[in-house]
Parts: sequence; C-alpha cells; structure tokens
Amino acid sequence: MGRVPLLTHHRKLGLWLQPGGHADGNRDLAAVALREAREETGVAGLTIVPAVFDLDRHRIPAHGGVPAHWHYDVRFVVRAAADERYVVSDESHALAWRDIAALYADSQADPSLRRMAGRWLEQSA
Repeated sequence: MGRVPLLTHHRKLGLWLQPGGHADGNRDLAAVALREAREETGVAGLTIVPAVFDLDRHRIPAHGGVPAHWHYDVRFVVRAAADERYVVSDESHALAWRDIAALYADSQADPSLRRMAGRWLEQSA
C-alpha cells in the first residue's frame, strides 16, 4: 500500500483536498471517483479499489450565490501506475503528493483529510 496521496488545492474552496467531484445521478460511485481523479490530476494509468474506503459529511461554506450546505463524500482508494506525473486542471490551483503520516500530523490540514489519513495508517499498520 502506498503512503503518498495526491492532493488538489481546490480553486473554489482554497483548501488542500482529495480529488473528487459530483456523481450527478450516476449510481456507480467507483466509476465517478475514477473519472474525477483522471480529470482532476491527469495521472495516466489510474486504477481504483472498488470497495468504499471512507464516508465523510462536512459543511461547504456559501460561495458565489450558493448557500452553505452539507456535502457527502464517498471515498475510494485510487492508485497510480509507475508514472505519477500530474497535470493541474482548471479546478485546482495546484496538485501535490503528500506523505500520509505528515498529513495526519498536520494540524493545519483539513480535519476530514486528517481523519482519512489516520484511517489509512490504522489499516496499513
């Protein structure tokens, strides 16, 4: 199991988060997660572990006329092949590979990311 997630500096929220997006009615959430990871990172050869890794509910602040609301994440593990080069999409300010243990210890990181990193570390111990 790898220990380095690729994070996106989300353009609208200004936070470092995992790549992802909306299902828009598609019930195959694993396929949605894989599509979004490909679109947002440009990493070639991505594969997905089809089992749900994590569920998260968090508040999204009001932005651009959209009121604050709850957001539900269904998270999957997406793995990169040997080529980990990425391309920053229009949805991000930047992308960066982060050490999962450092992410878990980073008190400035998004709380849901830290919880997910802790879960990964528990499962890989």
